[in-house]
Amino acid sequence: MEGDWPDCYNINRFVKGYSRTPDAEEALRTFRRWPTWMWANEVVHDRHTPPASEEKQGEERPPPPGTDVPGSPQRGRRTMLFRDRSDAGRQLASKLMRYANRDDVVVLALPRGGVPVGYEVAQALHAPLDVFVVRKLGVPGHEELAMGAIASGGVRILNESVLSQLPISEEEIEKASARADEELRRRELAYRDGRPPLDLEGKIVILVDDGLATGSTMRAAVEALRRTKPGWIVVAVPVGASESCGEFKQVADDAICTTTPEPFYAVGLWYDDFTQTSDEEVRQLLARGAMASGVA
Repeated sequence: MEGDWPDCYNINRFVKGYSRTPDAEEALRTFRRWPTWMWANEVVHDRHTPPASEEKQGEERPPPPGTDVPGSPQRGRRTMLFRDRSDAGRQLASKLMRYANRDDVVVLALPRGGVPVGYEVAQALHAPLDVFVVRKLGVPGHEELAMGAIASGGVRILNESVLSQLPISEEEIEKASARADEELRRRELAYRDGRPPLDLEGKIVILVDDGLATGSTMRAAVEALRRTKPGWIVVAVPVGASESCGEFKQVADDAICTTTPEPFYAVGLWYDDFTQTSDEEVRQLLARGAMASGVA
């Protein structure tokens, strides 16, 4: 169940037994639609594995959606687009060269996974690199549903469409904000290693992540970033759901998605190596980026 999609919130709580909703019909009352980037129903149905009693003796089960099967006509249905995040960053940078060699361009990466991508973009564009940390504010007891976010610079964004439907007190919001702010500050101190944040006012800011699924974190980042008064905001990712990438052409001033495969499934499926980026790797890449741009 996609708990981070607002339409699914009540259903998710009902299924998990967290809700006092009396029946499934009531839980479905606020449901409108699935996000279109999610697995298409016909794919799920085609790949449904029948109970053992229905399987023919010796019949081979079909592979999961998008799996490459050697020697099979299905091979190539989904090929890896990127070796790793660094490769993805180099491919993304090739789409951003109009922003190269300018003294008014800054690359901001969303940690942690966006930093290896952003590092390659910054190197190719000869631009300074920094992080823009965004922490989701989860609904108490159901943290995967965002009721808002806080971001670098002390910016807090609240999702009024979610808060208006839930009995969440101001005290609960403040407690969640304080916890998220503490973690945000810890990360900023660890990542920047004592360097001050870059000045963003009036700059062309290229906001980079390793991909877009729902885009909830990136959307919060753009909204928070606008409060720092940049001159232009570019959202840039190597891969994303077509629906989300399309939406960001309206949310930001420019949006670059290197590719929008269909069906999308998930960001990590398009990487050969999608190993989690560590805090130490983020710190090292930012230090190397600062040295390269002369702001160390």
